[in-house]
Amino acid sequence: MVDLGEWVQADPHASRPLFDQLRSQIIEGIRSGKLPPGTRLPTVRELAAQLHMAVNTVARAYRELESAGILETRGRFGTFVVRTDPADAAMATAAHTYATAAKALGVDKGEALKYVEAAFG
Repeated sequence: MVDLGEWVQADPHASRPLFDQLRSQIIEGIRSGKLPPGTRLPTVRELAAQLHMAVNTVARAYRELESAGILETRGRFGTFVVRTDPADAAMATAAHTYATAAKALGVDKGEALKYVEAAFG
């Protein structure tokens, strides 16, 4: 089991809720390779104690990550990472949908990419 308390930092004075800070940092840990697929995470109570957070805060972060298909709870065996990069499937689907729409509208790749660049600002 990995010790998230070593690198997860939550700021109670930040504008983002604590559960969202935790959720984002777990996602970043997955993307960076700190949390590869199959990694067992601490229980909700263990992580709450490590991070000095309320149990419900950690539970909400875990629930949201599980709903997104990033984590999987296997009953008494614990909670595990199931995917390497949570953005892969969603971004691939969005890109395919966008490319299909651009082609249907007669927009070439170069022009389509300009729209994406403009959206990022």
